[in-house]
Amino acid sequence: MKNYLLLTIGALFQSCLVFAQQGSLTVLKDITLIDGSGAAVRQHANMVIQADKVVSFPDTKHLPKNARRINMNGKTVMPLLINAHGHLGLIKGNTATANNYTEENVKRQLEQYLHYGIGAVLSMGTDQPLIWPLRDSSQKGSIPGATIYTAGYGFGANGGLPPGAFGMHIQRPLTPEAAEAAMEQLAALHPDFVKIWVDGNPKVSPDIYKAVIETAHAHHIKVAAHVYFLEDARSLVTAGIDLLAHSIRDQVVDDAFIHLMKGKGTYYIPTLSLDKYNFTYGPQQPDWINDPFFINSLEPGVYDELKSMPQKNDRDREKKIKAFNIATTNLRKLDSAGIPICMGTDSGAQPTRAQGFSEHLELQLMAEAGLTPLKVITCATANGARLLNGAHKEGILIPGNKADFMILDGNPAQDIKATRSIKAIWKNGKEIK
Repeated sequence: MKNYLLLTIGALFQSCLVFAQQGSLTVLKDITLIDGSGAAVRQHANMVIQADKVVSFPDTKHLPKNARRINMNGKTVMPLLINAHGHLGLIKGNTATANNYTEENVKRQLEQYLHYGIGAVLSMGTDQPLIWPLRDSSQKGSIPGATIYTAGYGFGANGGLPPGAFGMHIQRPLTPEAAEAAMEQLAALHPDFVKIWVDGNPKVSPDIYKAVIETAHAHHIKVAAHVYFLEDARSLVTAGIDLLAHSIRDQVVDDAFIHLMKGKGTYYIPTLSLDKYNFTYGPQQPDWINDPFFINSLEPGVYDELKSMPQKNDRDREKKIKAFNIATTNLRKLDSAGIPICMGTDSGAQPTRAQGFSEHLELQLMAEAGLTPLKVITCATANGARLLNGAHKEGILIPGNKADFMILDGNPAQDIKATRSIKAIWKNGKEIK
């Protein structure tokens, strides 16, 4: 009898423990739902959340009893954005240097990203050793802000990109054997991705980037490339690169290249905002220059710098505009051909590429290039999650996935700029105050 009572008490304790772990239910009632999958917008939907997960989307007649109900009055709910090309820790004030890379600065930037509705960022190859414990804590939900994915220490050419100011952890192997050995050492740290700066002067030679790609793939790690030129991109896709992390900007892509990308399953990130920033501050200032949504995303001192930038006297301005126009044409062609597109901005690499605002500008520029607003949202949510292997179940609001979303006053399926009308941010099933 005593053993029976102990077993009964133990079972009751376990039941209470499970219930406590699951947490109570919350219902967001009467939402306009954009789930991130590309499915049509759902009006007057209801979303049930428990702990950090989405549970269901019941009709109004079948809402769970005893749940906390929040009437949204038709406001839009969509997944948090995924920036599949960013940088952490480098910028502070008017500077971009490895000297700024501290735990405090990285955490501050993660919180800024999240404040702007970016739920995850892939930091592309400019990180330092403190990123590894931060990444692990971030992916467990133990620190606030956007979730960290990292390419760790990227690969570049000796004397080429990226600039030396980005730190001593950039790997610049001189032989394929050295590249393979460096990639083996990086693989032991379990990066989420690998980054190669291929173009620049000088470029990374094909035998070296092939060694990096093959060694990374042997460890089931995807590889991204910094590119500009079509022929570099063609060689990289042939070699098995998983992601072209910038637009091709020297010429319009041809059908043979598109066919090659489709056959290899290569992803593409246009980073249109990067090219827009290169020429937009003069002779006429952009329409966002006095927008608080933009100004508040900038580091101290950068706004004054932008207002006085001498780009109106830039001799290369017309060349930069041409490159941007080629980039938009290529995005339109690749998307029409079914190439998987993700959203990335290169924000955080320079102070003028503001973390948070850049991602919303990128969405606008992708829509202006010819993608529908709903397609742009899918690129910035579901496609980003697929690129990152979907291990953390983010990017799409479906039962069982993370309750990571933003609540908007406007409807970005009708006007993509409505992603900026942020009313609230939720991550891991909790509203971020």
